[in-house]
Amino acid sequence: MIEACRWENFGPLADLSWDELGPINLVIGANGCGKTFVLKSLYVAMRTLEQHGRGQEQRTAAQILAEKLYWTFQPEHIGELVAKASQEPLSFNALIDGDRFSYSFGSSTKRQIQAPEITNKPRHSNSVFLPAKEVLSLHHLILQSRERDQLFGFDDTYYDLALALRHGTKQGKNFTEFAASREQLEALLGGKVSYEEDSGEWIYKKGNQRFAIGVAAEGIKKIGILDTLLGNRSLGLNSVVFIDEPESALHPHAIRTFLEIIASLAMRGIQFFLSSHSYFVVKNLHLIAKRNSLSIPVLSGEVHGWRTDNMLNGMPDNPVINEVGALYRQEIDLL
Repeated sequence: MIEACRWENFGPLADLSWDELGPINLVIGANGCGKTFVLKSLYVAMRTLEQHGRGQEQRTAAQILAEKLYWTFQPEHIGELVAKASQEPLSFNALIDGDRFSYSFGSSTKRQIQAPEITNKPRHSNSVFLPAKEVLSLHHLILQSRERDQLFGFDDTYYDLALALRHGTKQGKNFTEFAASREQLEALLGGKVSYEEDSGEWIYKKGNQRFAIGVAAEGIKKIGILDTLLGNRSLGLNSVVFIDEPESALHPHAIRTFLEIIASLAMRGIQFFLSSHSYFVVKNLHLIAKRNSLSIPVLSGEVHGWRTDNMLNGMPDNPVINEVGALYRQEIDLL
């Protein structure tokens, strides 16, 4: 899994290190602090390692990385990712599966970069990014915008997810570690979300009833995505899953159950990186960490920089958390 990482002059990430990462990792902070840069840069690294040398892939690691940065962040040219006020190059370093992955480039870079430093062995598992916005009802539009039109709009986190979802749930033996989690997900759904390859349509089935995916609730689609990825073998025991705002479109009970399923999968081998604004998410993860003696590192973005914590040591000190205290004090004042 991803064990440690460092960013220098990477957009809003001027000089940031995050070490001793765990099965579940949380990024919290105000809008614009750089949470998306953290998740997307790690996703780019994982997908580069997973695509390099796989099957009939003929591109070099540098070509894969450059394309992934371009289509994931969608700048006019890659050099725009370098911090605006910096005269120094952008630098990314990570320890992944015990090996080193790093790259660097300057602000004048267009679409080609020097070969990254890779000591990693080929990865056979897949990483996925679940954006805050659901993709099932947009599935065909996402594929069309990239495969036919080659347009910006849906970045590579959406496109890669759409590709992974294009295959329906497979029959036969799956990872036994995922069976209980799939049962929990389908209980939470109250039915099943499935992709019909013949028609190219997503369907929500509840009992004997069938519904077009467009009429299903946003939360049902979100949960259905994770269930589908487990069912069609897109996710394996060494996958890394990035989830932007896991609380999006879910009511509190569903959030709690969803996070418990994530914890269960994390203890079976999948690594998770979550980005959230929700006190409810943070509090639930704190309880999961305590109950399971599970390390959940936290990266908190603040006005004057970043700080690291761990849920095992208590709730992190962060403006998101402090706002709940401010509301409580207002209530006390009114009383």
